[in-house]
Amino acid sequence: MPKQKTHSASKKRFTRSKSGKLFHEMSNYWHKNVKKSPKAKRHARQAKQVTGGLEKMLSRMIGKKPR
Repeated sequence: MPKQKTHSASKKRFTRSKSGKLFHEMSNYWHKNVKKSPKAKRHARQAKQVTGGLEKMLSRMIGKKPR
């Protein structure tokens, strides 16, 4: 049976931690920063974890979990 190909766009947008969790960067981080508070900008710099059914779907698209 053929192997499933990795989804290239997902591979670029999502990262996997050593423990196997999926993370993404917050959208609109550089957009309209003048009206955003320093706290909002600081929190936007940190990667956010993907959870639930979306994580399961993206895991299949990205590939295997690290061992």
